Amino acid sequence: MPTMMIVLILVSVGVLFISVLFSMIPVGLWISAWASGVKISLADLVGMRLRRVAPARIVNPMIKAVKAGLELNIDKLESHYLAGGNVDRVVNALIAAQRANINLGFERAAAIDLAGRDVLTAVQMSVNPKVIETPVVAAVAKDGIEVKAMARVTVRANIDRLVGGAGEETIIARVGEGIVTTIGSSNSHKEVLENPDRISQTVLDRSLDAGTAFQILSIDIADVDVGKNIGAQLQTDQAEADKRIAQAKAEERRAMAVAREQEMKAVVQEMRAKVVEAEAEVPKALAAALREGKLGVMDYFNMQNLIADTQMRDSISKGTGLGGKDKDDK
Repeated sequence: MPTMMIVLILVSVGVLFISVLFSMIPVGLWISAWASGVKISLADLVGMRLRRVAPARIVNPMIKAVKAGLELNIDKLESHYLAGGNVDRVVNALIAAQRANINLGFERAAAIDLAGRDVLTAVQMSVNPKVIETPVVAAVAKDGIEVKAMARVTVRANIDRLVGGAGEETIIARVGEGIVTTIGSSNSHKEVLENPDRISQTVLDRSLDAGTAFQILSIDIADVDVGKNIGAQLQTDQAEADKRIAQAKAEERRAMAVAREQEMKAVVQEMRAKVVEAEAEVPKALAAALREGKLGVMDYFNMQNLIADTQMRDSISKGTGLGGKDKDDK
C-alpha cells in the first residue's frame, strides 16, 4: 500500500512537471517555426515568456516574413512588440510593399506604426489611391452671387512623409480654401459655372499636399450650384440698418423738440405767474398812492376810463361787441 501511494505521488508530480514545462515552452510553436525555416531555440521562447511576450505574436509573423523572403530579426520584432507596436500589421505591410515594389524598410514601418498610423493601409493606399470627397463649400463671386461647389480629391499615401505629415483633414481644409479663393476672385458666378475646371486647376497649382502624408493626384469638381444673392441681401440689410438709424435719429430729434416745448411752456408759465404776481401788487400800489396823496381821485377815475376805452377798442378790433360776443352772433 505505501508503494502504491509513492507511485501515485511520483506520477502526479511528473504530470504536473510536464504541464508546467509545456506551458512555459510552446513546443508546438517551436516545431512549426523549425519546420518553416525560422531558427529559434527553446531558450528564446522561454525568455519571451519571462519577458511577458506572447511567443505566438513574434513567431507567427516571423514565419510569414521568412516565407515571403524577408530578412527580419526576431529581436527587432520583440523590441517593437514591447514598445507597444503591432508586429503582425508591420510584417503584413512589409510583405505588401515588397509585392508592390515599394521601398519600405522595417525601421520606417515600425516608426509609422508607433506613430499611430495604419502602415498596412498606407501601403495599400500607395498602390490603390483613395478618393476624398469634400463637403459642400460655399463662396461668393464678385457679382454678389453665392456659388456652392463640391470636389473629389484623389490622393496617394506618401510613405516618406507618413511620420509627421498632416492627415486628410488638412487636405480637405486646403482644398476648401482654394475653392473659396478661386470663386471669390471670379468677376461673375457665370464664369465659375462655365469653367468649373478652372477651380481644380487653380487649386492644383497651389501645391496643397506640401507637408502632408499624401500626394494629390487630381482634384475634380463633382458639383457646382448657384446659391443666394448675397450681394442683394447685404444691400437690403444695409438699407434696413440705415432706415433704423434714421428713425432713431428722428425720434431723438422729436424727443428733443418735445423737451424744448415743455421747457418753453414752463418758462411761459413762470412768466405768467410773475405777471399775475405783479398784477396783484397793482391794487396795493394804487391804495398806497391814494393814502399818501400821490394819486388823486380824478386821476384814478381817468385811469379807469382809459382802461375801459382801451378794452373797448380791443374788442372792436377783434370783431366782438361790448357784451363780449361776435357781431354776427344773434
